[in-house]
Amino acid sequence: MVTGKVFKYGNNVDTDVIIPARYLNAPSPEELAKHCMEDIDPAFAVSPHDGDIMVGGWNFGCGSSREHAPVAIQASGIACVIAASFARIFYRNAINIGFPILECPEAAEAIQNGDIVSVDYSTGVIRDETTGKEFQAVAFPPFIENIIAHGGLLSYLKDRQKG
Repeated sequence: MVTGKVFKYGNNVDTDVIIPARYLNAPSPEELAKHCMEDIDPAFAVSPHDGDIMVGGWNFGCGSSREHAPVAIQASGIACVIAASFARIFYRNAINIGFPILECPEAAEAIQNGDIVSVDYSTGVIRDETTGKEFQAVAFPPFIENIIAHGGLLSYLKDRQKG
């Protein structure tokens, strides 16, 4: 379960906007985070986000397949992204690094920038604490929950190999 303030964006937020190409050679996730969303929301990159939630519209994470995009969002302190839909490669890259993302068109439409939202990953329940409205996202299947709980696919596979 996580509760945080919402940073809301529209439809078709692409990976070039999430982390501009000029920063792809950044030496660390923390450095990427300093430039996350800066071309559409300059205030985002300089705000603390520990536990906050990003909300997007349809086709969030479209564009190039760069894994830097979910890494930059996660490193900025955002706890999860809720969107109406995700580009498939963004979805896979997020799960691969253990970053929770939830598809819920109703929540993405209704939740507003600055709202306080709670998310229960195990049930998929999203609650807008500001308005009192609840939404149901599809909960992760157990194998994806395990990947996220292990901090990503590589950690999951290493632990699984150890037995």
